[in-house]
Amino acid sequence: MPAEALTVAIEVEQRGGFRLDVRFEAPPGITILFGPSGAGKSTTLAAIAGLVRPTRGKIALGEDVWFDAASRADRPVHLRHVAFVFQTLALFPHMTAAANVMYGMDRTIGRDDKVVRARKMLERLRVGHLEGRRPATFSGGEAQRVALARAFATNPKVVLFDEPFSAMDRELRNDLVRDLRTFVAELGVPMLHVTHHRGEARALGDRAVLIDGGRVTKRGAVADVLGDDGDEVVPSAQTREGEG
Repeated sequence: MPAEALTVAIEVEQRGGFRLDVRFEAPPGITILFGPSGAGKSTTLAAIAGLVRPTRGKIALGEDVWFDAASRADRPVHLRHVAFVFQTLALFPHMTAAANVMYGMDRTIGRDDKVVRARKMLERLRVGHLEGRRPATFSGGEAQRVALARAFATNPKVVLFDEPFSAMDRELRNDLVRDLRTFVAELGVPMLHVTHHRGEARALGDRAVLIDGGRVTKRGAVADVLGDDGDEVVPSAQTREGEG
């Protein structure tokens, strides 16, 4: 069955007067959400995941409606089958790498099968040696790989990344981008990736959506939206606490 596109057409009104009003489609592959801090990128991801309830609008994966303000449809977070990787990674500190990866897998999967899948995912991401260790012992790059393993082990319908590579040097970031592209291609699902790095966006994305001031100002191929030169970080503008 062909993978389906994610359609987002929502408005979100927040305290302080910020208003998000975005409309775009993310087909299977990697769509970059790009723009200055405070533009509304992180709020967009949170609404897709079900962590923020839009004031108006609709979110659907193909014909499967996740949210529709008009009909009051609002699919619970755990039933949207979304993998969400935050900048902080949010690994559970009291769990081993394997337990972190198993967390979120379908409850119908037996524990033995979960262990096998977690081990395979960690090995694919070259951190199999961390299986029995806890996050406090991981390097930054190792923690990133465990977070990727956890995200893709759940067989998500949509993948959301909110600047998980922002604190990394270019070499490590490029290495992880290659792994990420491989997994997304295998799954054949829509992925939305927030980044401030133009070079990362060009290396990773199939298309881009430029968001500024809570609105989509441009969309299309990454090169058309972001240009071909430079690896600079987009300057922070209109910065708002908790918004990205």
